[in-house]
Amino acid sequence: MWSSYSALDTLEERPNSMGCVEFVATLGSVILLIITMPFSLFWCFKVVQEYERAVIFRLGRLRTGGARGPGIFFILPCVDSYCKVDLRTISFDVPPQEALTKDSVTVTVDAVVYYRIQDPLKAVVKVTNYSNSTRLLAMTTLRNILGTRNLAEILSDREAISHAMQTSLDVATDPWGVKVERVEIKDVSLPQQLQRAMAAEAEASREARAKVIAAEGEMKASRALKEASDVINESPAALQLRYLQTLNNISAEKNSTIIFPLPIDILSYFLQGRGGSSSDHPMV
Repeated sequence: MWSSYSALDTLEERPNSMGCVEFVATLGSVILLIITMPFSLFWCFKVVQEYERAVIFRLGRLRTGGARGPGIFFILPCVDSYCKVDLRTISFDVPPQEALTKDSVTVTVDAVVYYRIQDPLKAVVKVTNYSNSTRLLAMTTLRNILGTRNLAEILSDREAISHAMQTSLDVATDPWGVKVERVEIKDVSLPQQLQRAMAAEAEASREARAKVIAAEGEMKASRALKEASDVINESPAALQLRYLQTLNNISAEKNSTIIFPLPIDILSYFLQGRGGSSSDHPMV
């Protein structure tokens, strides 16, 4: 805390000597404190919590020693004033920002920013309202970053946008004593026409993939049928087994009467015999 105060004191080139008016006012405050004791002690001792710090001013000038706290500290009545600063992490929602992307698409994006006070002296002295200033800066930074990205990058790579926004905010708020810890993109909203166009494109892409998969299935099925026909052609008994298997499946599915014809081998035998007799006795 001493180092941060010294840097701040060097930048502002504050005089080290106490002026005459300040000396007289401080002396009068001490005399008033002594006269009104012990009642004045209730107004002179202040307490700050573990997560707070107190920045004290004496007649408008920042007191030496840096920010006070946590615990109890002492101020002089009438001449000293102090400002409490909360060091806990604070979060706020960035309102939805409408921006034009790099590929000329209008999008609406909202985010959440988490920050905390790193240097209480700078947060009080360097900026009027560090909270409001951080909020306004977050809105402008979000719009600027969206303008440098394509729509595909915004939809698919939110983490990179969050990191870029956090880095930019952290650099800009460092002179204010504010540390931006995290930025998260909540939602990305697209125009209705663009949503319908993207939905139609996705549906067409799915239909194209379905047709390709169906064509590949037909090709594999035709190859399997060709291989099966080659196997059956090589072994005539396989055709009979396939025939009997088909009959078994039909009987299992439907309760019906099935008439079995003569075995194929017997028929082929008679056909061969008839063919042979006709050849032995040719027609005149």
